[in-house]
Amino acid sequence: MEHKRSELREKAMIILYQIEIRKQNKIDYNLDEIIKENLSVDNEFVRELVYGVTTYKDELDTLANKYLENWTIKRLEKTGASILRMALFELKYMDTPPVVVINEALELAKKYDDEALKNIINAVLDKYIKD
Repeated sequence: MEHKRSELREKAMIILYQIEIRKQNKIDYNLDEIIKENLSVDNEFVRELVYGVTTYKDELDTLANKYLENWTIKRLEKTGASILRMALFELKYMDTPPVVVINEALELAKKYDDEALKNIINAVLDKYIKD
């Protein structure tokens, strides 16, 4: 089950990344269409992550910025920002065990970015959990 969830988190991250690119380039988009384009079968977990992160984006950014030292989430690469928002949303609004959320976020960061981003995400999530 976890392996499947890992793949679903990756799909959600890709969708969130695509949304950020569209916003940056001022391209209109339909959230349901982007989800449909990226999933062969509709999935409630992906929908919950994508809709949750897009709905609470400002709140999640404020939370991330609180724990980022000398940085803001806007300075992170779009993939890293998407991973961090997704993990914070999952920790705050879903029942996934924190150790799973952190591990999954770090695996995504390792796959899509570099060690520095992985360390930043780890530090933010660790501080959030301890707070």
